[in-house]
Amino acid sequence: MKNKIYLYLLLFTILLVIFQYVNSKNVFNSYEQKLVQLVDREQVYKDSIVTLQDDILNLRYFSLEHNDDALTYFENDGYDTTELIPFIKDEIYKLNETRGGHPLVPYVSMTEGRMLINKVKLLNHKWIIADFSDGKYWGELFITYVINDDEKIIFNLAKSFMYPIRTN
Repeated sequence: MKNKIYLYLLLFTILLVIFQYVNSKNVFNSYEQKLVQLVDREQVYKDSIVTLQDDILNLRYFSLEHNDDALTYFENDGYDTTELIPFIKDEIYKLNETRGGHPLVPYVSMTEGRMLINKVKLLNHKWIIADFSDGKYWGELFITYVINDDEKIIFNLAKSFMYPIRTN
């Protein structure tokens, strides 16, 4: 009887060890598969980051904030560019408050709204592009600017266009 108990115990122990081995192997394979998937996903994310960084560099190319020659032009005239750039943008946005038609937008609003400049991008020390809209109609402006001796900014509209209305 004692031998049979030892035999059953030995058999039970062997079955338990086999079960633990198979279970551990399955768990290990599952974790390894998840790790491979995460490594692949990480590589995709890294590739996306590189692509986005390239896009950012391309978008920053025509930007006053990243144009050393244009910044040097202002600095040589004694301007602090960290204060000047927001000041120029604010001066354009202040023109939105002008009574009557907008002084830079050559189009009259065809709705009850007013033509307002929505977005401004300073390209360099002489040029600006801007987006305008009255809520339904929109277009873009190419503006030149000069800072005179009185430190006032003079804006001149060089080109403009309005997008046609899409009828769907």
